[in-house]
Amino acid sequence: MLPQWIIEKKRDGLPLSDDELAFFIGGYASGEIPDYQMSALAMAVFFRGMTRDETACLTRVMMASGDLVDTSSITAPKVDKHSTGGIGDKISLILAPLVASCGVSVPMISGRGLGITGGTLDKLESIPGYRVDLSDREFLHVLGACGCSIIGQTARLAPADRKLYALRDVTATVPSIPLIVASIMSKKLAEGIDGLVLDVKCGRGAFMHSQPDAQALASALIGVGASMGKRVTALITAMDQPLGRTVGNALEVIEAIETLQDKGPEDVVELTLRLGAEMLHVGGIPGDENAHIATLRHKLATGEALRVFEHMVALHGGSLATLANPSILATAPVRIPCPSPADGFIQAVDADRIGRACLLLGAGRTRTTDKVDHAVGMSGLARIGDAVSRNQPLAILHAGSAAQGAAALALASPAFEIGPRPAATPALILDRRVD
Repeated sequence: MLPQWIIEKKRDGLPLSDDELAFFIGGYASGEIPDYQMSALAMAVFFRGMTRDETACLTRVMMASGDLVDTSSITAPKVDKHSTGGIGDKISLILAPLVASCGVSVPMISGRGLGITGGTLDKLESIPGYRVDLSDREFLHVLGACGCSIIGQTARLAPADRKLYALRDVTATVPSIPLIVASIMSKKLAEGIDGLVLDVKCGRGAFMHSQPDAQALASALIGVGASMGKRVTALITAMDQPLGRTVGNALEVIEAIETLQDKGPEDVVELTLRLGAEMLHVGGIPGDENAHIATLRHKLATGEALRVFEHMVALHGGSLATLANPSILATAPVRIPCPSPADGFIQAVDADRIGRACLLLGAGRTRTTDKVDHAVGMSGLARIGDAVSRNQPLAILHAGSAAQGAAALALASPAFEIGPRPAATPALILDRRVD
């Protein structure tokens, strides 16, 4: 069996056997199969797809490429959440401690930025001292102490996915349903969870641009989870405009803290509560959706969720001083307003353009070796329905230099569509899928 034979087979649209997938992914994880051959197979999968059985096998093989986390010492129900990626999506930072404050354990293994979308780990690392590289033992200690822990993949947790995740980011193979499913589920199932809630985004700022594509991805994820005995539900959510009013790592941490202080933007709060209610449901907490949302609102209002977040950050080595005074987080030296060209109302905000502008600023990566600038991004983002006046800032760009800011401004300015009449706030939750 040679790697090129397997690439040829998938290139020609034929299904791969379990043995072929095990051989190829195992070889890639061990270093025997190089990046260029993995890139070729990923591109073949991108164009030719995979059957449901192939996708499930790919997931199992990637999960089995490393160790599994033994969470049997955690007696509370263990439920994680995964977002397929969006612009301004800081929900995990709020959701994990919020749900943990309700008695559900949240072991969350997250990723870095992929394409134009931000990564939870990059956001958390803007908090000085926060460690995302905990060992399994440290991970379990934090879970037991405060109920939630957000880390990156350890070297031995689904190492095949760890390598492929970075490779997909720079080879234009991110929006492939089989590769997305295997990447997500191999990590999530390896972390010892009882159930999983998915936030599957669709729109201009998501990998899945249409609702049918997002529904297909949700169904594929749920199907793989069900085949492995896990309870999985999914919300299909809109990502035509960014979430909240900030994009960028430190800026989003500030907005997440404000939300935990019960002062968050309406859309961020709405999505957090709906996903939180799903997690309590999957975790077997008694009550219907309305009761769960009421409980979650109470935890925000009383500060219990914020205290769990502070405890988690401290256990991860993060600076609590930055949480007490988020203004001391990294700040960019240049701020450039994006002025409104006219009076009127915001009709649309192109999340893709905003994401690309922030990528130009350095908030994400164009190569796997790139370092993220935690300080840069955009704040004060106008949203659909907002009334604006001529020259009013539609956003503030936070840049490392004037030249960098000017280039990003040229890309971001056309993202805002202004019309003479008020625009209705679009729906955020588009659909719900269950197994």
